[in-house]
Amino acid sequence: MSGTEHIRCEIADGVAVITLDRAEKRNALSGDMIVGLGAAYSACDVDDEVRVVVLTGAGTAFCAGADLSSGKSPFGAVADASAFRSSPVRPRAWEVRKPVIAAINGAAIGIGCSIALQADMRIVALDAPLAVLQARRGVIPDAQSHWVLPRLVGAGRAAQMLVAGRTITGAVAAQWGLANEAVAAADVLSTAMEWALDIAANVSPLSAATSKRILWRSLAATADEVDELERDAHLILMGRPDAIEGGRAFVERRAAQWQSRVPADWPFAD
Repeated sequence: MSGTEHIRCEIADGVAVITLDRAEKRNALSGDMIVGLGAAYSACDVDDEVRVVVLTGAGTAFCAGADLSSGKSPFGAVADASAFRSSPVRPRAWEVRKPVIAAINGAAIGIGCSIALQADMRIVALDAPLAVLQARRGVIPDAQSHWVLPRLVGAGRAAQMLVAGRTITGAVAAQWGLANEAVAAADVLSTAMEWALDIAANVSPLSAATSKRILWRSLAATADEVDELERDAHLILMGRPDAIEGGRAFVERRAAQWQSRVPADWPFAD
């Protein structure tokens, strides 16, 4: 799969690796990169061959934030308020019907940290700085970070990053539960790929997509609402080929041969 300039997307063995490819600028996001990342997410969402997405950065940084190289502040007055989005990458990672793993190989600053928060899982370099610094730039954090971050780490720790604009390391992120695992920088992508290949081989594509749908909706739902989501999903998935194959493969001690494809077999209207 070809990407736009500064966004690479390569697919192998069911895993799409999207790379923010602007190492000389520490992968700072330009407007074109924002559009390109959204296009890559959209392409992965509708490709039945993609089972997992890994997002990473070229060079030694994940993403150093918004591109300031033009000398023009991204926080200037907005001429058209109706067109402004505080979460510019669309679809967001949680809207992609495949698990998305952020492989944070280095600094994730500002919107770079925010887009990593939108992923389902995060593997981070032990010494990588993570920060949402917008409050120190006279504006506020973006990309629904006020919604995601407190649900991951609690209100107090979220305030430390969002309100105080303090920087943490990847090691602290793992201690907080913000990252799933912290490893040496050189091992971030390979670790994320191990996770991705395991999911691609051993998890039903339709089960992963359905569970992800419920998980993100649960962040703004009651327990009873989640119960209904789970019930509806069970009624759809039970009796399907993957549900039968999963049990048989376990009993026969062999790798499952999944038949479902997403979005080809996506049963939901929304």
